[in-house]
Amino acid sequence: MGQGEDRTPAGRVDAVAGKEVRALEVSGHEVVISSPDKVYFPDLGATKWDLVQYYIAVGDPLLAVAGGRPALLERYPEGAGGKSFFQKRVPAGAPAWLESTVVATPNGTTSNALVIADVAHVLWAVNMGCLGLHVWPYRAADPAHADELRIDLDPQPGTDFDDVRVAAAHTHVLLEELGVEGYPKTTGNRGVHVYVRLEPRWDSIEVRSCALALARELERRHPERITANWWKEERGARVFVDFNQNAPHKTVFGAWFARPRAGGQVSTPLTWAEVDTVQPDELTVATVPTRLADHGDPWAAMGERPQSLEPLLELAELDRARGLLDAPWPPEYPKMPDEPTRVAPSRARKP
Repeated sequence: MGQGEDRTPAGRVDAVAGKEVRALEVSGHEVVISSPDKVYFPDLGATKWDLVQYYIAVGDPLLAVAGGRPALLERYPEGAGGKSFFQKRVPAGAPAWLESTVVATPNGTTSNALVIADVAHVLWAVNMGCLGLHVWPYRAADPAHADELRIDLDPQPGTDFDDVRVAAAHTHVLLEELGVEGYPKTTGNRGVHVYVRLEPRWDSIEVRSCALALARELERRHPERITANWWKEERGARVFVDFNQNAPHKTVFGAWFARPRAGGQVSTPLTWAEVDTVQPDELTVATVPTRLADHGDPWAAMGERPQSLEPLLELAELDRARGLLDAPWPPEYPKMPDEPTRVAPSRARKP
């Protein structure tokens, strides 16, 4: 897609490190890729260089959804299947052009995180061994407002992707009833995410309350298939709507990014019609660029029509009128107002 130009196709040997490197001119920056022939996705036989070319091919739609957002690095120095670790901080020695921003954990610890400013920033992360980036739900320029609601449809033991398809269809119906546009994607693994691009008017606490209300309404309508129960022991063989993915400082695996799976699967945006037929494991760094070239970006209109959160805020108010308390927050968060006990029911029961 014209995002980068390979300046040294045959590569060269770095005089200091003694490794082969290739250089790209991307988005006005030189990005140096070391060990470009290292296999990152063994089942696919795809290398670090193949991943570089993949991100160049999908750069435009990737930036439309992730551009300007902070990102958490998930590093696999030896490729998918190898040892891994998460890294929030941009390491010392990063190039001067690399953009970063200060992010905070729930307990207030701050770090300097990568900003996905352009494709060059993504390729810098690839060279660091990053297989996928986990993205914040706000722009670095406006951290006070979450401009994405992320609906995480998480299959539980005893369910499969066909169950997720059904849950996604029910989610689509409910969003349409509320007059809210949602956009689905594969997670790159077993589930589906549905994104709602929001007007930047609400904070993450308000967005999470709406995700909880949506989850509870889906469970009321389809209790045999969908659950909003935070405690695993209460979920059963149903699809869990993980509302806590919208809690402040939570990141979600980004659209168009390749998962750290041996087959090179991609978290791929879909149309709603495709949810019924898609085989997620077939959406890889090898197949998604052709799919994009042939069919275009299914999320192209998302940024043009940011949605109001008001219909979902009204749904949350209805739950409060019913006397429903908040749901438990993840353990790393401080106790929240109106939150019930943060203890699994089986552990809270007396003998």
